[in-house]
Amino acid sequence: MADVGALLERVQVARDKGALARLISLVERSLADESLGEVGFDGPAPEGDGYAVAGFTGAPGAGKSTLVDRMIGAIRAREEEVAVLAVDPSSPFSGGAILGDRIRMQSHTSDPGVYIRSLATRGHLGGLSIAVPEVVRLLQRVGYPWILVETVGVGQVEVEVVGEADITVVVLNPGWGDSVQASKAGLMEAADVFVINKADRPGLRETKRDLETMLDLGGSPNPPPIIETVATSGDGVARLLDTLVGMRSEMAASGELARRRGERRVRELERLVQLGWGRVLARVPIATSIRERVGAGTVTPRAGARELLREMLLVGAESEG
Repeated sequence: MADVGALLERVQVARDKGALARLISLVERSLADESLGEVGFDGPAPEGDGYAVAGFTGAPGAGKSTLVDRMIGAIRAREEEVAVLAVDPSSPFSGGAILGDRIRMQSHTSDPGVYIRSLATRGHLGGLSIAVPEVVRLLQRVGYPWILVETVGVGQVEVEVVGEADITVVVLNPGWGDSVQASKAGLMEAADVFVINKADRPGLRETKRDLETMLDLGGSPNPPPIIETVATSGDGVARLLDTLVGMRSEMAASGELARRRGERRVRELERLVQLGWGRVLARVPIATSIRERVGAGTVTPRAGARELLREMLLVGAESEG
């Protein structure tokens, strides 16, 4: 096992990106193995109000990576550090991220105040790696004030980012199709900010009007702001950053930020318990028998689930006795 304390010190003192990469790899491996053992820095970290997690999601081709690239530049222009987690599809062969670190962000790789890391989804439902919450906690612990999480597009906008971000930014393009996708995926209710990117293209006015109409139908007294950007030129990016800064301050003052982070930790707990429970079940002989009977059609899935739960409760009661 690597000396986690030494690696943390190298990151905190010298912003050693190699050490940070090793720490993140340790997190991923600790979740992938059978033990769910802690890496060594997984104790409670001071929450504070000194960092923000912004999630960027949207349909493929919306320009999320280019927009995040511009956001990096805007944050650095304010002399603040930023880390980016780009959640990519998993390779079906190696399980690693297919796209690697986003090509559009490569101009920032030599900047010591910027850290960019791709995380593989590893088949996790919704497109977000199960390691994301722990990696976000690590980045917060070592002092990054901005953490941007960009989700992969897999044919529809990702909803799960809502659970991993303080503020969710939904990126759309001029044209009705993206708005329909956002509505179907439930992001009309979940988004904190809408960005109409590629705003120099035809259809901007119609898209904004349709989006406003859909938000009005939702009946929210405080509908999300709609920001127009042209990520390729940087137009509107400063306004977007100002919006996120103001929103984060308001959420911290109202207690909404603490509430969201608390709910996020509880959801993480539930996912980890499910992960560990699944690994336990895979080794229980009765579970194998039940799976075989369910697969053969001699037992219904619901009856099999009841039987399995009864068996596990009996095992738990016996171990306590």
